[in-house]
Amino acid sequence: MKYGHFDDKNREYVITNPQTPYPWINYLGNEDFFSLTSNTGGGYTFYKDAKFRRLTRYRYNNVPIDDGGKYFYIKDGDVTWSPGWKPMKTRLDSYECRHGMSYTKFNSAKNGVEAQILQFIPLGFWGEIQKVSLKNTASETKKLKLFSFIEWCLWNAEDDMTNFQRNFSTGEVEIEDSTIYHKTEFKERRNHYAFYSVNAPIDGYDTDRESFLGLYNGFDNPDVVNQGTPKNTEAHGWSPIASHYIEVELQPGESRDFIFMLGYVEVDKDDKWERKAVINKKPAKAMMAKYNTVEKIDTAYDDLHTYWDRLLGKINIESSDDRLDRMVNIWNQYQCMVTFNMSRSASFFESGIGRGMGFRDSNQDLIGFVHQIPERARERIFDIASTQFEDGSCYHQYQPLTKKGNSAIGGDFNDDPLWLILSTTEYIKETGDFSLLDEMVPFDNDASRAKPHFDHLKASFYHVVNNLGPHGLPLIGRADWNDCLNLNCFSDDPNESFQTTGNKKGKTAESLMIAGLFVVYGKEYVKLCKRIGKDTEAKEAEKHVKAMIEAVKKDGWDGDWYLRAYDYYGKKIGSNENEEGKIFIESQGWCSMAEIGKKEGMVEKSLNAVKEHLDCEYGIVLNSPAFTKYYIEYGEISTYPAGYKENGGIFCHNNPWIMIGETLLGRGDQAYGYYTKIAPSFLEDISELHKVEPYVYCQMIAGKEAFKPGEAKNSWLSGTASWNFFAITQYILGVKTDYDGLVIDPCIPSKWDGFKMSREFRGATYKIEVQNPDHVSKGVKRILVNGKEIPSNTVPILEKGKAHSVQVIMG
Repeated sequence: MKYGHFDDKNREYVITNPQTPYPWINYLGNEDFFSLTSNTGGGYTFYKDAKFRRLTRYRYNNVPIDDGGKYFYIKDGDVTWSPGWKPMKTRLDSYECRHGMSYTKFNSAKNGVEAQILQFIPLGFWGEIQKVSLKNTASETKKLKLFSFIEWCLWNAEDDMTNFQRNFSTGEVEIEDSTIYHKTEFKERRNHYAFYSVNAPIDGYDTDRESFLGLYNGFDNPDVVNQGTPKNTEAHGWSPIASHYIEVELQPGESRDFIFMLGYVEVDKDDKWERKAVINKKPAKAMMAKYNTVEKIDTAYDDLHTYWDRLLGKINIESSDDRLDRMVNIWNQYQCMVTFNMSRSASFFESGIGRGMGFRDSNQDLIGFVHQIPERARERIFDIASTQFEDGSCYHQYQPLTKKGNSAIGGDFNDDPLWLILSTTEYIKETGDFSLLDEMVPFDNDASRAKPHFDHLKASFYHVVNNLGPHGLPLIGRADWNDCLNLNCFSDDPNESFQTTGNKKGKTAESLMIAGLFVVYGKEYVKLCKRIGKDTEAKEAEKHVKAMIEAVKKDGWDGDWYLRAYDYYGKKIGSNENEEGKIFIESQGWCSMAEIGKKEGMVEKSLNAVKEHLDCEYGIVLNSPAFTKYYIEYGEISTYPAGYKENGGIFCHNNPWIMIGETLLGRGDQAYGYYTKIAPSFLEDISELHKVEPYVYCQMIAGKEAFKPGEAKNSWLSGTASWNFFAITQYILGVKTDYDGLVIDPCIPSKWDGFKMSREFRGATYKIEVQNPDHVSKGVKRILVNGKEIPSNTVPILEKGKAHSVQVIMG
């Protein structure tokens, strides 16, 4: 069942039924000021950090779901309705929500009144615009009452849910003209406040939540709206809100526009006050003046479209399938931008309170984003590297506002350091900018301990070399990529965290996933060293890579697939000898990508085993059979019900690793088959089962042993976005960046006649046309660049500022 449709021309997903199986959301903002908006008006807004700078309150895990947001109430006689359907849930004559590139539009109608809301954040602006347009399509005059509503937060969002004895006494606001200012805690340690304005005279307001709603009412039954009269309340303590009241009279055919602005202001600590107890409003008024007319809003909205035209114009494909084209050209790239901005910090599944930006997460997110805005990727690499220690270990997470590591989580996730080699080498391949290797980057954010960025890569590489277990395989630490494989935890206390508790400090639990990862990015490290003239370092590093390959062959192979790990006791995990969890996806993916034992047939056997044991209708499950009891020596992975999350769920993040492995074997039909199983646009017809958005990837789909296979969770913020974009563009479509140019090596379904790709690279545009006359999956017979055949499948770096023809004949 569908709840809407794709509008590819406008790069929008159009929702036509507000009762989607789960709230379907969008992100507004592109750099440091963000909003989340659901298809019914739910969501919240924050500056940089959803924990410390959240402007509006949001309640997770709520009943009913997705209550609280940025709402408008329209009272038309005895009928009250909301353009986003919620919170009133009045039956509408028409409803449409259009989620686009950093904007959302609602178009609704009731009883001869049309309402349109455009929500977006102008480029480089710390404020969200809500343009509300009302039109009378009836034959009689309409006298409407319009109420806006938001609930303030702007304090520590974690403290907001715990410290009520304080928070119920701190709320403070100011009201001036048509603007409500939120200044809770401003007179103490804050130099920032928020405001909610409208560019028209108001006929009243409310800033006290209990007075507006009524103490025992919900958002769908507010006292003030029911009565049709504001109370002009001013919050003192308790829960501050902002609600404007405007009386609107419309003649038949007449329309009116209102520009609401939800803004964030920082002022100099010495310039906080206009006069005693009155905040400095000059910056806020300047923000309002910048966008106080429809013409100014339309210009900013056009600028936003131009911005996305430029970003999405860098990689564009034409294939025989609209579903593939819209994923590659629009939604996958868009999601890569969002995950780059958010990491795993703020979604409808991530509260934005605890996790912040992940070390491994942010490095991986970068590979789907680096082609869009390389200079931001460069800055992010330094932010990540700055949370590393001299021995190569690192904080697992850091807060985006402070960029300091989260000491509460700490480190010791032994895969983390290697991802820095991935992000750095992919950045250099995309840009040709080797200079970042010489930039001085702190360790542990201590400038006195700064070293060239290359030293961070070396530390990452040798962190594995210096932390090997009894089989010469990498020690897992607290966990590797799979945060739920906690082999040193041994927890029987429900109050302990699996991921931060190490009740047995062993040097025996080893990871085959890290082993494969080390070989892949160890080779990249060696290749980089050779490129920059560090030949001695390259030779030394190469020895360690070769030693790891031999260790995997000797003690990491189970006969038909790669082992997953050795536990604390030195016992095998992911072996046919095990009762449950006989085979895992991660080690098959990484050891196949590393091509360990390829000549001996190990890679082919491994991927055949994935097909036989892990593949199912909705994707590749993480492990099989799923665990049915708690294994204390395995940790959190065995606590999930069978078929969910890490225990036999389809963890979409790691499916592309298998796709890439399949392309290295030349099996394009299989690689693309796996791609289509989890790509959201291919799942639109089963939205009632899939539940989450049909335009972005999710983290997890319930696996074959689950109660409801195919049901998805945790959409938007997932490394799935970047890895699927990486897999489809660089390995399946096969246009791969390298230091000397673009390597063209498609691995596609054999039935394809070919495809086209436009690819901006190093300032030039490569117009690539791939022809597949012999209907092979892999193999390049000839490449012609601007009509002249070249001797290899590496298209060199071509003249900047020009478009170049690249003709590829497979065979």
